Amino acid sequence: MKNGRFLTLGIETSCDETAAAVVADGRAVCSNIISSQIDIHRVFGGVVPEIASRHHLTNINTVIETAMKEASVSFDDIDLIGVTKGPGLVGAVLIGLSTAKALSYAMKKPFVGVHHIKAHVCSSLIQDTELKPPFLSLIVSGGHTDIIDIVSLREYKLLGQSRDDAAGEAFDKVARVLGLSYPGGPEIDRLATKGNPKSINFKRVMLEEGSLDFSFSGTKTGVLNYINTEKQAGRDINTADIAASFQASVVDVLVEKTRMALKKTGRKTLVLGGGVAANSSLRTRIKEVCSEEDISLILPSPELCTDNAAMVACAATMDYKTGIEDSLDLDAYSTIAF
Repeated sequence: MKNGRFLTLGIETSCDETAAAVVADGRAVCSNIISSQIDIHRVFGGVVPEIASRHHLTNINTVIETAMKEASVSFDDIDLIGVTKGPGLVGAVLIGLSTAKALSYAMKKPFVGVHHIKAHVCSSLIQDTELKPPFLSLIVSGGHTDIIDIVSLREYKLLGQSRDDAAGEAFDKVARVLGLSYPGGPEIDRLATKGNPKSINFKRVMLEEGSLDFSFSGTKTGVLNYINTEKQAGRDINTADIAASFQASVVDVLVEKTRMALKKTGRKTLVLGGGVAANSSLRTRIKEVCSEEDISLILPSPELCTDNAAMVACAATMDYKTGIEDSLDLDAYSTIAF
C-alpha cells in the first residue's frame, strides 16, 4: 500500500499481448503496459500459440518492471497480484500464471486468478468509476462473443455465446481471404468505410427463436462462396463492398441479440468489451439502440477494449474484496466456465 491506496499488480498473457498494470483501489490506473506481438504473428496470418508463449517468456519481466516504474511503486508497495487464469492459449496463460505465483511466493503477497471474460467486463468499471451492477455486458473479441447479465460482482449469468466462430475470428478469416493483413478486424473496419453495406446480402444467422447465442461460421462461409462464384464467372470483385456487407451482417446480429437481451433482462445499463468493441460500425449502431431504448451505455476506450492488464487488476481487486484468494496450485485453463 502506498499513500493509503490499495495497489494491485495485474498480469495478462492469454493470447498475444504481454501486459502488466498497476491499479489503485481497483479502478484508478497508475500504469497499463502492453507489449503486442502483432508484427510477429502477421506473417503467419494469425497467432501461433507456441511462438506466442515463447515471446511472453521473453517479455514478461521487462513489461512488469516497466509497469512498476511508470506507476512509481516498488514490489513492497503492492498489496495484491491479479493474473489471467483462462480462458486462452493454455501455454500463454501458463507464463503469466507462473510469474504471478513466483511473485506471490517470493513477496508473500496474495494473488487472485481472474477469468479473462470477467476482466473484459471490468474494463467498464475502470472507464466509469461510478458504475455498479446490475448491468448487461456484450463482450466481443477474437475468441469470444458473449452476452452476460452482471447481477453482482460475484454473480455472472451467461445468456448467450458463440457456438462456432466468434465475431473477431470471423473478421480475421474473411480479412485473410480478402488479402488484408492481420489482425483482420481493424482492416475490414477501415475498408468498409469505402464500400456499400447493402451491396451484398450476406445471411444474418439468428438461430432458433429467442436464442441469444451467436453463429458466424455460416456468414463467413457465405463470403467465401460469394468470392469463389464471382471469380469463376470472371467478374470483378469489389473488396470494399464485400467488407462493408460482411461487417453489416455481423453487426446486425450483434445489435439485435443485444436488444433482445436488454428487453429480456430489463437492464438499463449496457457495457461493451473485447477487441471488436472498438469497431466503429458496432459502436455507432449500439449507441443508436441505447438511445432508442433509453439505455445508459458504457464504451471503454480502445486501449481498454483490447487485452490489457488493467482490467485484470480491477477484476482481481473486486474478487479479493469479496473474500476470494487463490493458492499456488491454481491451474491454467484453455476453457473455463464462469
